[in-house]
Amino acid sequence: MDGAGEVDGYFTSMAHEQLRAEVRSFAETEVSPLVADMESARAIHYVLSRRIAEQGWIGVTIGPEYDGMGLGHLAKTIIIEELSRISGAMGAMVQASQLGVAKILHFGNEEQKQRWLPAVASGACLPTIAVTEPDSGGHVLGMTATARRDGDDYLLNGRKVFVGNSHIGDLHGVVVRTGKGSKGLSAFLVEPDRPGFRLGEYQPSMGLHGFSFGELIFEDCRVPSHCLLGAEGDGLAVAYSSSILYGRPNLTAVSLGIHQAIVERTVRFAIEHQRYGQSLAELPAVKQKLGQLQSQLMTARLVAYHAARLLDKGIPCDAELMNAKLVNVESSLDSARTAMEVFAAHGLSPDQQIERFVRDAHHIYAPAGTSDVQRLRLAETALGTSKGQWSQRLSDQLTHSSAGLRLPVAVPAGG
Repeated sequence: MDGAGEVDGYFTSMAHEQLRAEVRSFAETEVSPLVADMESARAIHYVLSRRIAEQGWIGVTIGPEYDGMGLGHLAKTIIIEELSRISGAMGAMVQASQLGVAKILHFGNEEQKQRWLPAVASGACLPTIAVTEPDSGGHVLGMTATARRDGDDYLLNGRKVFVGNSHIGDLHGVVVRTGKGSKGLSAFLVEPDRPGFRLGEYQPSMGLHGFSFGELIFEDCRVPSHCLLGAEGDGLAVAYSSSILYGRPNLTAVSLGIHQAIVERTVRFAIEHQRYGQSLAELPAVKQKLGQLQSQLMTARLVAYHAARLLDKGIPCDAELMNAKLVNVESSLDSARTAMEVFAAHGLSPDQQIERFVRDAHHIYAPAGTSDVQRLRLAETALGTSKGQWSQRLSDQLTHSSAGLRLPVAVPAGG
């Protein structure tokens, strides 16, 4: 049940598979032994988060000119997938950091890129992006947090919630209101030592134990004007492009890694447990379920890798990114339920790990749009009423991020 298989031959190169082997080895030797402690403590694992960052993987989409790997979005998918296969929490940590990378890559000026991107690539800086608010949720235009010009500075006021890497982040990308309407949102780079900034009390959630997922509070937080990301009014573009081009494929990769873990663990359980004088895996009813799990996993990976590859090639693919998240989230949740049917009461025990996978899989449903949101946007694609594509607007930067890796032409099996 290896994550690398025939489907990978459509899209991955030897460099990709070497990267997969590197990340998988690290996850199995460095991350796996700490999972039980993270589950029991239900607390942020600062040390492991930093250890992962130090591998350079947060810089996978950062170009070599800023000391990054420059391997692109398919490589990023593989990194997040392999970490999530062992720990959804640590996969989520990397995916959230990548959201923070996106805003600087696409909207930062040269001075901001030179200052922050090498630090991110080395693991010295973990970035975040903060958009969601308590009273507006995913309705970006409904946000009420503000930034007011005060001489050479801005004063930020308001709250941001569900911020990935909230309590371990070194640089928060914060979208707030500087005026009215869709042109009245702006983005700022805010370091956590700025006066007027504080963290909300950390509250453990249902799953992803070890991952920081909390609240940022701004009370006349003074931020220099040179921390403005892009121009005033670019905040909506920062939020939307980061969510669509990074959030959806990143969360797709987390779902895919959890899905892989579900299938591997369920197959192993079915082989090891006996009923009626034979292993569960030989019972026709169970064998059907195992076949279903395998089919859903293969389809989910194909959709995920296809979307990531299009992103690397600069081909318009907003719809493919939406569909990848939709398919991967829904299939991982469906496979989680099927797995619980195979495990039956055994699945309720933390020792079997399957209940962790079930909890973690549910965490990926809402961020960057629920499945209902993805379906609505896909309906717009079908109806021809969608409003442009971020993957097309930013295609030059997206293809540049994968320039360091020679990607093979995709050919069908036997082609």
